Parts: sequence; structure tokens; C-alpha cells
Amino acid sequence: MKSFYITTAIDYANGKPHLGHAYEKVLTDVVARFRRLMGDDVYFLTGLDEHGQKVQQSAQARGIEPIELCDEAAEDFKGLCANLNVSNDDYIRTTEDRHKDVVRSILQKLYDQGDIYKADYHGYYSRRAEQFLQEKDKDENGEWPEIFGDVEEITESNYFFKLSQHQDWLVEHLKTNETFIFPRFRTKQVLEFLKEPINDLCISRPKERLEWGIPLPFDEDYVTYVWFDALVNYVSAIGYGTDGFEDRWPVDFHVIGKDILVPPHAVYWPIMLKAAGIALPKSLLVHGWWLKSGAKMSKSTGTVIDPLDLVDLYGSDAFRYFVMREMNVGQDSEFSEERYLVRYNSDLANDLGNLLSRVLTMLNRGLGGVIPSPEVEEELETELWKLWNKTREETLELYSGFQFHTGLEKAFHFIGSINRYAEQRAPWKLAKSEVEADKKLLNTTLFVMAEALRLAVGLVEPVMPETKEKVYTLLGYESDAEWESRLVRTEDLAGNIVGGKTILFPKPQTDS
Repeated sequence: MKSFYITTAIDYANGKPHLGHAYEKVLTDVVARFRRLMGDDVYFLTGLDEHGQKVQQSAQARGIEPIELCDEAAEDFKGLCANLNVSNDDYIRTTEDRHKDVVRSILQKLYDQGDIYKADYHGYYSRRAEQFLQEKDKDENGEWPEIFGDVEEITESNYFFKLSQHQDWLVEHLKTNETFIFPRFRTKQVLEFLKEPINDLCISRPKERLEWGIPLPFDEDYVTYVWFDALVNYVSAIGYGTDGFEDRWPVDFHVIGKDILVPPHAVYWPIMLKAAGIALPKSLLVHGWWLKSGAKMSKSTGTVIDPLDLVDLYGSDAFRYFVMREMNVGQDSEFSEERYLVRYNSDLANDLGNLLSRVLTMLNRGLGGVIPSPEVEEELETELWKLWNKTREETLELYSGFQFHTGLEKAFHFIGSINRYAEQRAPWKLAKSEVEADKKLLNTTLFVMAEALRLAVGLVEPVMPETKEKVYTLLGYESDAEWESRLVRTEDLAGNIVGGKTILFPKPQTDS
């Protein structure tokens, strides 16, 4: 049985983790956790892109070897994954032999097939983007966009991959495979790019200009262009060329930001794979940018957010909740600390945190910390359980379609409904009554609040796994049942001994 294989773009070693990196990891992790919970055999890959001119130049500027800089970056990005509770199964580094060997074998195959040739090139080159440019890459004012940095004219001999001969095939593939890119409107962006003839891809750099790369197997005086190298990692990590490769390939979803869709992942990559005789990815899942005051965050404008600062202050689940609740996958979203605090205080601390506190406090205060059995079911209880059934069904369907922001909205609407149920039942008043009917209603109310809370945190488990574990533990709940079975109402909590009062989302401690 083929596993569910999901990958992220690998991060570039010449930089520090920022909000965009963190969001991509969390989004992919949420999909991976959701599919695991739904019973799939998931394999989740992320990693680090370590070669190229920028890495070499940064290392030289610091007086260290490129591999030292890459080792530092690997620790930073692995640390990001760990702190965000990302459940990746593998972490590939493009300096590993398992990767370099596959890159060289694919290059040799393409060369032997006649898909790679040597030619002189005269034109423009961007050191920042590490790519050759054409006049059409200029903006409407005839200037080179800022993303390219300083652009120079060069003449040199290089090796080229016959990208252009597959252009018509790629256009047809995009038109006939509507699920290849999600969201679908991104396909139009790729087709627009492909309206003009594409050039063959320069896949080498002379060693006299760049030493930090994978040598071409057919000409050791050249190293591999960093994009050709990097795009191979998704097959090299799962053993391309070995018997077990097809147990995981093709990748089910490859998660990337919209800025690297065209041309790397939607043009170079599928054509490279086709030429090498490798099946194409099933789908590219393309997310938007985080904006600050309407503009993309960037180092140059000083608007980069360090996600680890937020995780240190508020915890990983709060961060995960915020980014998944705020961004509609595929669209851009605005970030501000004010919005972050509103979500933290309103949704997490007040709605969810106070609900848990209410349940634990009342159970410990009046019932010896034991969850009672429900004894009656009246209209309020019936309506709450109807809402739960509707919420569960709708949320799982939304998760399946990557509409996590709306799924979380529905889940937290249900949490709000549990709080409203508590206000209507007023168990703090029932606890003071000696009337037998009120005692039965108190037992029912506290059970219903605890059980509804258990169900709610189970539903948000892909996004907030630590919160689910904490609440389950505090409710004394253990179960080996499959996820969907755990999302069905039972009376299994009755008789459980709960934990002491716990502040699930405390006010963050700062230095001020």
C-alpha cells in the first residue's frame, strides 16, 4: 500500500527562520496529522537547501567553510520544527550523500538521453537569484525588479537542459489535470507564464565562479545549478532508484509558497521529472504570504517576525492555532501582534481555557474531582449534542479541503456553545440546591461540559496536539480508539478523576 507522502519546500541555508517558514511547516504538519488521524500511513519530509552562490559568498564573508554555515542553518531550522511540534518523518539536507548520488544519477541519465547539451551563453545574470535573466524579466519601467539585486552581463559556456521541448506537454498537463495545483486559480498564473516560449534551462555553473555545489557527473569542471539540485530532494529522500521508492512516490501534496510556484515548481520540476521518467506529483498546495500593513514581510523593510519569539511567549499550540485560524490557504493574510493577542485572549484563554477551568473547579469543589454520570437529557442537552454532530461532520469535511480556518471557526463556535450551555444551566447555582432534581441536573451539566470539552479538543487535535493531550490527561481520559471514534459522544468519562485547576493559556511572562 502506498503511503500518503507530503513534502514542504526545503528552506535555503542562507537565512534565518521567519514567519513564512514557520507557517509552511505548521500547515504541512496539520495536513500530515489530520491524514494520520484519518488512518493514512503518512510520510512527511522537510529539509534544507544548502548549495549555491549565496551560501558560498556568506561563508566567505564570515571566514568559515560553507558546510559550517549550513550546519548552523540546519540547527536553526530543525529547532524551528521541534519548537513548533512539527511531526516530520525525515529531514533531508542537500549536502548528504544520499541526495548528491541521486542528483548525479539523474543528470547522467538526462545527459545520456541527449536532454542536456553544452553551449555558450551571453546575457544577464542575477547573483542574488542565482539565475540567468531575459529582457522580459524587467518590470513595466524597463528596470530589473528588486528581487534580482545587481544584474550583470556575462558570457560563459554552460550546460543546458532541454526545457523548451516539453512546453506544449506541460500546458496540456495543466489544462487536463485540474487538481495538479491547489488552489485552482494558481494554474492560470502558470499558464500565463507559459504563453511565451520558454528557454532551455542552464543547469550548471563553472567551478571557477562557484565551487559550492554538486559536480556534474559528465564534466567535473562544473557544479549543478542550485534549483536543479534542490528539486531532486523530494525523490532522493525516499530512495529513488531503490525497490521501495514507489511505496511513497508520487508525492500526494507538495506544499510551497506562491513566490516559488513559477517557474521552479510548476515548470522546471514537472519537466525534469517527465524527462527522467519519474511520475509527477499529484498536487502542489500553494499558500499565500503573511503581510504586515498590506506589504510582504521582508528583511529589507525590517518587518520579519521571529516565530520563536511568539512560541516562547505563548506556546506552540497558540502559534499553530493563530496561523491556521487566520490564513485561508492560498490567500494572503495580515499579521499583527494585536490580532495575535485578540485570538489568544478571546478564543484560547477565555473560551477554551476558562471552560476547562470551570469544569475542573466545579468537579473538584463539589464532587471530589469525580466526573458524574449524566442523569437527565432535556432540550438544552439535546440541542448541544445536535450541534456537536453537525460541527464534527462539517469540520472534518472542511479539513479535507484545506479549509482549516473555517473548520477551526466552527470548532470554536461549538466551544462557545458549551460556555453558553453552562451559563444557561448555571451549575454553580444548582450546587447550592438540596432539591433532588437539581442534583441530577448538576451531575448531568458537569458531565455534559466535560464530555463536550473532550470532543472539542479532539476535533482540533491536528492543529493543537499539546492542548488535546493536556485536556485528555486532566479529564482522566485514555483511549486507543481511532480518531473518528473518539469524536463520537460516549459516557466513558463518567467516574474519571480529574486533575487540579489548570490555566491552559496563561498570561505570557515578559521582561517588562
